[in-house]
Amino acid sequence: MAATPIRIAAASALLMSMAAAWATSDGDAASATSSDLLKECRVPGLRNSVLCGVVRRPLDPARAGSPTIEVHYVVVPAMARRKLRDPVFLLAGGPGQSAIDLAPSAMGSFARLNNRRDIVFVDQRGTGRSAPLDCDDTTREPLADQSDPERQFQRLMDCKARLLKLPYIQTTADLGTFTTTLAMQDLDAVRRQLGAERIDLVGASYGTRAALEYQRQFPAAVRRSVIDGVAPADMVLPTSFSIDGQAAFDAVLAACEREAACKKSYPALRSDWAALLASLPKAVTAAHPLTGQPEHFTLTREMVLGAVRGPLYVPSLAAALPAAITEAAQGRFEGLMGVSALLSSRKGTQLAMGMHFSVVCSEDMPLLEARGAIPEAGVGAKGDKADAKADARARAVAGRVAKDAPGADFGDEQARLYQRACATWPRGAVPAAFYTVPRSASPVLLLSGGLDPATPPRHAARVAQALGPLAQHVVVPNAGHGVMNIGCMRDVVYRFIDAVDDRDAVAVDASCVKAIPRPPAFQPLRLPASSSPASGASR
Repeated sequence: MAATPIRIAAASALLMSMAAAWATSDGDAASATSSDLLKECRVPGLRNSVLCGVVRRPLDPARAGSPTIEVHYVVVPAMARRKLRDPVFLLAGGPGQSAIDLAPSAMGSFARLNNRRDIVFVDQRGTGRSAPLDCDDTTREPLADQSDPERQFQRLMDCKARLLKLPYIQTTADLGTFTTTLAMQDLDAVRRQLGAERIDLVGASYGTRAALEYQRQFPAAVRRSVIDGVAPADMVLPTSFSIDGQAAFDAVLAACEREAACKKSYPALRSDWAALLASLPKAVTAAHPLTGQPEHFTLTREMVLGAVRGPLYVPSLAAALPAAITEAAQGRFEGLMGVSALLSSRKGTQLAMGMHFSVVCSEDMPLLEARGAIPEAGVGAKGDKADAKADARARAVAGRVAKDAPGADFGDEQARLYQRACATWPRGAVPAAFYTVPRSASPVLLLSGGLDPATPPRHAARVAQALGPLAQHVVVPNAGHGVMNIGCMRDVVYRFIDAVDDRDAVAVDASCVKAIPRPPAFQPLRLPASSSPASGASR
């Protein structure tokens, strides 16, 4: 989602044998009642007080004497006195988002569910309040620095050096323990501490990968799952960014050609886009989208692609791209830079970039290397070649995943930037089973936006097939990244989770989504010639 190579959003998440060990290692905490462990607290943005809890977890369960970390969570209690026993757990995206930070915006969608169910927000290890791996926020740094990949890479390496000095990071390898599998074992410790036999999962974007991994490890603990914008473990994030982003951008161009008003206003949109890319890099002057200060910087191809990629997540923002691209081709870049900043500056969208790279480098990069999409074999935390058995497992999994060509415009530059960052970033252990999707024993509702540049329906379709007959895949044709808050979808999600019988949940009617329209292209307001200052009209 971000406009710079290293500041990647979510637009930018282990061993099976450890699950059994955790079932007994936290016995004391799990046997305590939740009333003994939860304390009343306040979360900024939530009107009422909530309950806060924490579980202590070994950072590396495979290492004796590993430091422990605190995993923080918030419970929004059910409104009704006779509440249902299955709480709803929200799994945040990224990887790197804080679930607790998302609580104020998410509760609007969960209001009906919250009538009789607790809503639980767990900050995944490495995010928010749970042993965070934060890097500096670069959204307000000078555009000249954002356009310099060397500067961005050095900032990431400086961040890594600071993270290695954190009190809960004792060895370089500890940065590799912030993986999805270990995080889901943390999540199950929260479930047991709350005394819930089964829970409902709601995952968005990377949170869908987390939900699938939780269900893989703890199938008996899952009652229902809603996964919105499905990002399975084998999708290989750096490569899919290019393929899926290109498809979504091409759809914007095609939609403009079909829409009479857009075609009339921007008749040369494709050629303007090609001319803009061909002119890069070049020195430009533009106002910083967040500070408003004019700056001189080198506009690069990656900056332009990043600026386009962000708005594609939200069709109402993508509707402004024809105007922004046309303006940029004429030398005016404020529109393009501004529409991109609308997402990256919003509260809750910032990522813990250390956790982000710990996940992607451990889980996605080995597949990318094994598929041969970029040169060089896997590199470990100390620069040594990856373990032969781990490499063989990655190649076996990669062989089952289609090798798609990168997008014509978006290319493989982002994958190479990830490769460079991951070359020295510690990697956690990822078993081959992590990349599998077992047949589901509980209903799963998969949601996709037909215009999604990050997790389009093609990913959810194959996951639904693997999950089996208890899975229903709903595609919202004119939606982008994340659909559960659009139109009638809130009611669909509520009825899916609230249904008493599994058969009724799987058969939930979502046909209403077909009526959701695509936003028309943005048309800037233009003053009549007689009203412009140049015409001499009085003010």
